[in-house]
Amino acid sequence: MSRNVMFASLIASILFTTVIANTNSFAEPIESQTEITPINNSMGIEKTTLHMYISKDNKLPWGFVEGKISNHVVDYPVIIQIFDNDEIITGNNIGAVQFAQTPVNEDGSYEYKFRVLDSDQGKITKIFDGSYTVKIFKVVYLYPNLDAV
Repeated sequence: MSRNVMFASLIASILFTTVIANTNSFAEPIESQTEITPINNSMGIEKTTLHMYISKDNKLPWGFVEGKISNHVVDYPVIIQIFDNDEIITGNNIGAVQFAQTPVNEDGSYEYKFRVLDSDQGKITKIFDGSYTVKIFKVVYLYPNLDAV
C-alpha cells in the first residue's frame, strides 16, 4: 500500500461546501446552513454552519476541513471555528474548542488538518469526542458573474 493511500486512510474527511456529501466516520450527512453578510458593495462574508460527530469508538488520529470556494476573494483566508455542543448546552464556557485560519489556493480550494487523537508514551488522549458545531467563514464576491468595468 502506498504511503499516500495509507495516510489517506487515516484521515477522516469533512467536506464543507454549500452542499455537504459526507461518507466518513466523523460527520453525518446533514444539511448545512449558509448565510452571506455584505461587507461592502462587492464583497461579503459567507458563513456556513454544520454539525460534526466524532464517535467514541474513533481510531483515526486526524481529521480535516476542506472545501472549494467558486467566488473567493484573493488574499482573504478561511476562518474555521469548532465548538463543543456539550459545553455550549451546559454553559461551562463558550464551547470553543478550536479556531483556525487557512489560506485559499488560486483555484479556491482550502484545507485545515487537526488532531482528533493524541498519543503520549502509549496513552491515547481524545481531543475530539462527541458532537460539535463547525462554523466556516469565507470572503466571497457578492456578484461573481458581473464583468469588471
